[in-house]
Amino acid sequence: MQKGINREDMDRNPEFAPAVDIYDREDEIVLVADMPGVPADAVDIDLDRGELTIRGRVNPPPASGQVVFQEYQTGDFVRTFTLTDDIDPNEIAAEMSNGVLKLHLKKPVERKPRKIPVKAG
Repeated sequence: MQKGINREDMDRNPEFAPAVDIYDREDEIVLVADMPGVPADAVDIDLDRGELTIRGRVNPPPASGQVVFQEYQTGDFVRTFTLTDDIDPNEIAAEMSNGVLKLHLKKPVERKPRKIPVKAG
């Protein structure tokens, strides 16, 4: 092993930014991220100080022979988004199906001024 190369770095999968589509709906923002090969139990979603980070871990396929040509590379997925006050941090839900992560980022309920009726009596 060469000096300066950490064994842990050699064992780590490469990381890719998943392709993402974002939809603005009346009551929520929906984020759809493509993470092929990532099972639901290998997804981590963290929210810290307005930063939403999604991570998906991929287990490389078992080697069934010596690779002589390779175009497709497997790796983990990581992407971070900065959330604004337009998102309620307590109302975030996620679902994963067939390598597609869908996040539902609920908008806070608007606090509109309202008139309080006074009853006589």
